[in-house]
Amino acid sequence: MSVSEMSHVIDQEELAIARAERFERIGKWALPAIVLIAVLVLWDRVVVWNGIPHYILPGPGLVLQTLIEDWATLFDSLMVTLKITLMALGVAVVGGVGLAVLFTQSRFVEMSFYPFAVILQVTPVVSIAPLIFIYVDSKLTALLLCAWLVAFFPILSNTTLGLNSTDHNLRDLYRIYGATRWQRLRFLQLPAALPYFLGGLRIAGGLSLIGAVVAEYVAGTGGIGSGLAFRILEAGYRLNIPRMFAALLLIAATGVLIFAATSLLSHLLLRKWHESAIKKEG
Repeated sequence: MSVSEMSHVIDQEELAIARAERFERIGKWALPAIVLIAVLVLWDRVVVWNGIPHYILPGPGLVLQTLIEDWATLFDSLMVTLKITLMALGVAVVGGVGLAVLFTQSRFVEMSFYPFAVILQVTPVVSIAPLIFIYVDSKLTALLLCAWLVAFFPILSNTTLGLNSTDHNLRDLYRIYGATRWQRLRFLQLPAALPYFLGGLRIAGGLSLIGAVVAEYVAGTGGIGSGLAFRILEAGYRLNIPRMFAALLLIAATGVLIFAATSLLSHLLLRKWHESAIKKEG
């Protein structure tokens, strides 16, 4: 094969790669949008063709209309749920990272307390929440505690794994040069654990929202009475099914936004040095 033919083959391969990358970038957004539109159209047609009453299954148009008409009420409820979610996530980050650091600094502390963290994780929050609402006077604090219980363990376990996964050769190198325990933690272990922590953060973000919603369900009409889960319960009692769907849509959208925000944060922090983020750019 001549040089010109080889150059032509290489150009064709590069062109094919560029087309594939462009298709992937467009398809990443276009394909889910097409599927979503198709599902909405099918949903609407099923309701119309079968004459399903709106108090059993409302059409997507009615759900959107209800979301617009009841926006003031639903938005206030969204802010309450979002407040509990973000507060629980913040407390989970502080407590999870702090306890993970303590575990890595003291094997005795890890052996003493880690099993109890596992017990809290594997015990359904629905079974714990009624006790929390009995013994905690403040309903807001009770909701926050329920959401925290769900979001805490992913931060703790992932960060602990990351801190313990530091290269032993680098640890030995730090010891040879006389680095203190604090210096090893700050300059070696914490940077190495960052990808693990961010992975746990993405999981905990969604779980904190789930915990907040579940806690509001358990609280029911005895709770603070203004979160999205309470609006769903209230709408169910009144057979206002369009409002139930509208509130559910807000919960789902909130979960997607939390995941997108934590994923963006992970990309921004890792894009210049970690292999997972570098591959996304390639």
